[in-house]
Amino acid sequence: MHLATPTPTYRFARNFLASASMAAATLFLSACGGGGGGGVVATGYTVGGTGTGLGTSPVVLQNNGKDNLSVAASGTFTFATKLSTGSAYNVSILTQPTDRTCTLSSNSGTMASSNSTSVSVGCIYLQGGAVQTQALNLAPTVSTFATGGGDVSTYYFPIGITTDGTNLYETANQVIRKISIATGVITTLAGRAGISGAADGAGTTATFNGPLGLTTDGTHVYVADAGNHKIRKIVIATGVVSSMTGVANTAMATGAADGAGVSATLNTPYGLTTDKTNLYVVDRSNGKIRKIVIATGVVSSMTGATDTAMEWGAQDGAGTAATFLGPMDITTDGTNLYVADGNNYKIRKIVIATGVVSSMTGTANVAMARGAQDGPAATATFTEIHGITTDGTNLYVTDIFSNKVRKIVIATGVVSSVTGTANTATSSGTADGAGAVASFNEPWGITTDGVGLYVVDGRNNTIRKIQ
Repeated sequence: MHLATPTPTYRFARNFLASASMAAATLFLSACGGGGGGGVVATGYTVGGTGTGLGTSPVVLQNNGKDNLSVAASGTFTFATKLSTGSAYNVSILTQPTDRTCTLSSNSGTMASSNSTSVSVGCIYLQGGAVQTQALNLAPTVSTFATGGGDVSTYYFPIGITTDGTNLYETANQVIRKISIATGVITTLAGRAGISGAADGAGTTATFNGPLGLTTDGTHVYVADAGNHKIRKIVIATGVVSSMTGVANTAMATGAADGAGVSATLNTPYGLTTDKTNLYVVDRSNGKIRKIVIATGVVSSMTGATDTAMEWGAQDGAGTAATFLGPMDITTDGTNLYVADGNNYKIRKIVIATGVVSSMTGTANVAMARGAQDGPAATATFTEIHGITTDGTNLYVTDIFSNKVRKIVIATGVVSSVTGTANTATSSGTADGAGAVASFNEPWGITTDGVGLYVVDGRNNTIRKIQ
């Protein structure tokens, strides 16, 4: 006897009951954090934290490789998806902001029986070889951050300095050193102590001849190799050195030729800065500011005539007619360039979009007398400015022969003394402590990590910190 074929009604009922049982089982497993659902539950706990330093564009985060969250402003954030107790979370960055770099901390763990708010997203605005996330709030107190170990045969008279917010990079005695801000540990990035040359290559196989200014975009360190009259590039991750201008492995003759990097010439480049698209170089002995497109190496004259060395002077105005007298260093906030015009004893500003030069301190078109006068821009004086950096709100400069650090408010040009006594040159010394009593012996390079200032104290063979 054959059984009758189930009717369509019976088959429907059987399938419905099977589906309902499976759904119930899945719901039970999900509620318990099982079933391969990664601990996601309708009534679990959320993962979140705090973002700091965010700017004009968002950072996009993910949790466990999904659940995208766009964080567009500093403050707290929370992922929408809930997780059960005991399940894992792992927050990562899917997309960095366009105007800054963000890093995570406390971004993985196991869910407890409460919401997690421990994830931290910290973002920095790296511009001009410094961190410009916020205006500095200085006590100020000066301390000795790093030294050359006391051996002047291998380390003496440091000059240039820059930072990516994690490490400092400084130059002394033909070597580019890397110094961890967190630990103070010093390593050689490139070059050989006391050995001059023009060799490209990796780490200690490369040689320099009087490297002075430094800047970084976070991936590379760029070096004004003054004695070789060229700009060199170092890959931070590998220490590999190459020539951005001039011929590889070759010292260049002095000149003022614009054009392709291999054929361009400089005359004692001193300081340099970057907006991550271009380098801006103080071509000291040519008395002008040069621009190098990082992607192509093409060199052009931002001030002065193309292919021409300029007569020294103090002329403001259109870039082609502007003149400088012993310019030393340069920084940028992305909109303007700020030049330490050393022997005019003043700060000059160049609008990047137009090339127009003006005097931020002192009188337009006039060299200033030497001095240590604080106060309004028009009457403020310097003994000789070398290093310059900015937090985006203020400029900070090293006044070499006043042995002090000065501050200039960008919006007003008002000058004040960060260290030493107002309106007074400070005697050379090594004293740490409160800004008013601290002393230096020819401070040169200067940079900021967004929290404090780092100053190359040249004749003391140290790096000093101001916070």
